[in-house]
Amino acid sequence: MSTPLQLDPDRLLPADPQTRSIARALYESVAQLPIISPHGHVAPSLLMDDEPFSDPAELFITHDHYVTRLLHSAGVDLGALGVGRSAPVDPRHAWRILAENWHLLAGTASGYWLTHELATLFDIRDEPSAETADASYDAIATRLADPAYRPRALFDRFGIEVLATTDDPMDDLSVHAALAADPTFSGRVLPTFRPDAYLDPTAADFRARIARLTEANGTAPDDFAGYLSALEARRAHFVAHGAVSADHGVREPYTVDLSDDEASALYRRAVAGDLDAAGAREFAGNMLLRMAGMSARDGLVMTIHPGVYRNHSSATFDRFGPDTGHDIPITTTYTGNLRPLLERHGLEPGLHLVLFAVDETVYSREVAPLAGFYSSVFIGAPWWFLDAPDAVVRFRSAVTETAGFYRGSGFIDDTRAFLSIPARHDMARRLDSAFLARLVREGRVSPAAAERIVTDLVDALPRKVFKL
Repeated sequence: MSTPLQLDPDRLLPADPQTRSIARALYESVAQLPIISPHGHVAPSLLMDDEPFSDPAELFITHDHYVTRLLHSAGVDLGALGVGRSAPVDPRHAWRILAENWHLLAGTASGYWLTHELATLFDIRDEPSAETADASYDAIATRLADPAYRPRALFDRFGIEVLATTDDPMDDLSVHAALAADPTFSGRVLPTFRPDAYLDPTAADFRARIARLTEANGTAPDDFAGYLSALEARRAHFVAHGAVSADHGVREPYTVDLSDDEASALYRRAVAGDLDAAGAREFAGNMLLRMAGMSARDGLVMTIHPGVYRNHSSATFDRFGPDTGHDIPITTTYTGNLRPLLERHGLEPGLHLVLFAVDETVYSREVAPLAGFYSSVFIGAPWWFLDAPDAVVRFRSAVTETAGFYRGSGFIDDTRAFLSIPARHDMARRLDSAFLARLVREGRVSPAAAERIVTDLVDALPRKVFKL
């Protein structure tokens, strides 16, 4: 016998009836507001090409490392799911694997989002299981053939007002330009400058990337001043194409203030290929500081997403490649690491610096106190391993008493899974409503203040922080 797929209309709201009533009213006031997504990883070509999604497995499993890592931990071979560099698989078979293991997702953010997507977008009424796998696969596949389920139609249906992508500095951004010029598409899709591989000498193909960057700038590869001007030129290219932010996915948010001569010496060694690990750390730390200076000048919001040990499993990386589920959080510290950057640029009015973390111990200890003093520093929303219901509640409790509601970035979905965007933003709106409802019940926030705050968290804050 199949089990009904439950989507409680009051999900995530408080259990206490009176508090739930307050939370429900707050949530309903923001439930239909447009989605502002200032940080994510959806490819702009998805909207440019507007091709139908191929099949349910491609849509929900193959590229969603939240899902594939859980299945892998239970003994499922990633190759059977078509992950990364693996050979193509029968999508129906991959879907059956997910359906048979649906119970593994209970209580997880992935399970919550997938339930929301299946119920609201595809009218699936039964939980995925071995018995219902083929029926649900066919029901989803039938919908995907409908023009109403193409990316642009869904973009409009989801109410997305702004969607930011993540892009290599050398991208010509022609897809973004074409979208912006397309009279049949009214959405706002913004590129994001992601320079990590051009700032860290330990990054793969660093020297080749620098050669390409400086050649495009007409400067010598070993000329540090030319290297800096090349980065500034690419940033200007992004700004001209609508970018509002530069994102830095560093392993540690280490910064160091070096003179031009000191930095130049490290740079020449880096492009010559003879810079040791200590020197590479110093160079990358100095470049993170210099990126803040560039952001203060050109206005690109600087976001830092640190604290992840990338490609933890060498065997998995060798077989399937990056972004296949084996990136693991590590401890992050901001206060000491960022002090050189903040000493140099922290009081500059042009800088907006948004600090994210997957080490939740850093929220109350460091991020909230920093944002509670520096007007340039904002608290990034719970990200990646922490973008889950209980973690979001812990986040609100950790930062609000120190920094209040108005030093945050607003929610970000940080996803490649296009169909999960409304589910993620809906989750955040429900949880903020629940948190505010408790404060109203405890007499700590007035009902009128709560109504303003819950709206500002969805709309005014992300517009302010990301200069939209």
